[in-house]
Amino acid sequence: MLRRLYDWMLAKAAHRHAERWLFLFAFVESSFFPVPPHPLLGLMCLAQPKRALRYGAICTIGSVLGGLLGYAIGYFVYDAFGQQLLQWLHLADKFPSAACYLREYGAQLIIVKGATPIPFKLVTITAGFIHMNLFTFIWASIVSRGFQFMLVGLLFRLFGAWAKAFIEKYLGLLSIAFVVLVIGGFLLVSQLEGGHGGANDPCTNPAPIAAKRVV
Repeated sequence: MLRRLYDWMLAKAAHRHAERWLFLFAFVESSFFPVPPHPLLGLMCLAQPKRALRYGAICTIGSVLGGLLGYAIGYFVYDAFGQQLLQWLHLADKFPSAACYLREYGAQLIIVKGATPIPFKLVTITAGFIHMNLFTFIWASIVSRGFQFMLVGLLFRLFGAWAKAFIEKYLGLLSIAFVVLVIGGFLLVSQLEGGHGGANDPCTNPAPIAAKRVV
């Protein structure tokens, strides 16, 4: 069954409208959609390794633009919509710590968190909520998401044929590794709730932030 699913997704990744779907997945994932674009990006790169860098660029552009939508949600409609969205995504309890860390570390947090399994949408919505400088938010998002997606594109461009053979041979083991990575991402997210544990960590026990929207 796993093999049939892999073959089906690989065929879809080579579809003539695949680039539009990749852009859409990257866009919505940065603001409100729970499914990341990485599986589709990887399969598209596998299907056509020579276009891998192009796919990485499409994913980066879509993700950054989607991040601006997440920023707008946090900035303009957090009370009316953003709060309910985070609850639906099971990220509401991480929001106070995320806001605290964004105030403390700014662009550094976006670069680090945007390049990890931690949901980028949490960062984008929170950045809008605290009224983070928009220019800083944009360039940090470009660096963060560009590094992640363009790196994938570069690796597949250089090692596409070998990577495809390797994945097809070890598909089962790679599926297990992917599950472990996802679980690790959720564990990293859980650290936001309790801070990093240091005595000097200003966000270990973040105060209520309802009245602290502006940095």
